Amino acid sequence: MARAGDSAAPTWRLEGFGETLRARERSANTRRAYLADVADFARFAADLGLEGPGAVTTAHLRRYLAALTERGDERATLRRRRAGLRAYFDWLVERGHVTQSPAARLSAPRPASRLPNLAGREQLDALLDEDWGDDEWAQRDRAVCEVLYGAGLRVGELCGLDRSSVDFARGLLRVLGKGDKERIVPLHARGLAAVRAWLEDGREEAARPDSPDEALFLNRRGRRLGPRDVRRILDRRTPGGHLHPHALRHTYATHLLEGGADLRVVQELLGHANLTTTQVYTHVSKSRLQNVHRRTHPRG
Repeated sequence: MARAGDSAAPTWRLEGFGETLRARERSANTRRAYLADVADFARFAADLGLEGPGAVTTAHLRRYLAALTERGDERATLRRRRAGLRAYFDWLVERGHVTQSPAARLSAPRPASRLPNLAGREQLDALLDEDWGDDEWAQRDRAVCEVLYGAGLRVGELCGLDRSSVDFARGLLRVLGKGDKERIVPLHARGLAAVRAWLEDGREEAARPDSPDEALFLNRRGRRLGPRDVRRILDRRTPGGHLHPHALRHTYATHLLEGGADLRVVQELLGHANLTTTQVYTHVSKSRLQNVHRRTHPRG
């Protein structure tokens, strides 16, 4: 039996689905995720003996999500998989390949109400003020940490920065965010100085003949810096354990709000399409204030 991933299993029409996602200007990450999710379900369906998408029922999809839950997939991952399957079956209905979508009434776990983790004071001091020396990798790591915290970028956005993305005269970064949407983000003077030091000194030492000339940050192989490289930098430079790159983005947003920034300004800086996504940081700020009150007030 043909399986998704083996010649893209023609009965599942993944190539056509991918072309439609591209035509609708879905981001490259979304296209890859949706196609991989549908392919994964197609393999699951093949193991059940289903010949193609026309044989799929809502019960089959629920059984698939249940299997993923038992495997330990995070709630956010399950919700994304459901979104990909719904988009896929809606596309099949639009093209007349199936008469109705079995994913239309498919439910997914509600997202956990867990508050974002924040970088601690000791971690920030180590990342932003510790003396790591002045070799090319210390200069790169300093610039990476300053940009992550100083501009609140997603790790993928940081890795996608080009040398032309930095406007030193105006103190701005041009960032390509989710859905290939561009936004302009300010970067403070220390961050700009760290980036300048890397560009004027460290990058030349780190570059190789085949290094991409346009990339702002390079890894130790001379290629464009990737998300795994960033995680290694933080693991190496953070005292006492792991710090996820996204924690610096959370900390950036929380510190802005605690300093009096307007919520919609923070939304714009973070590149959030929906204000409700940004509002989680108001809960973080309130939670921190409550913790301080409980620790310090006589009747706390």
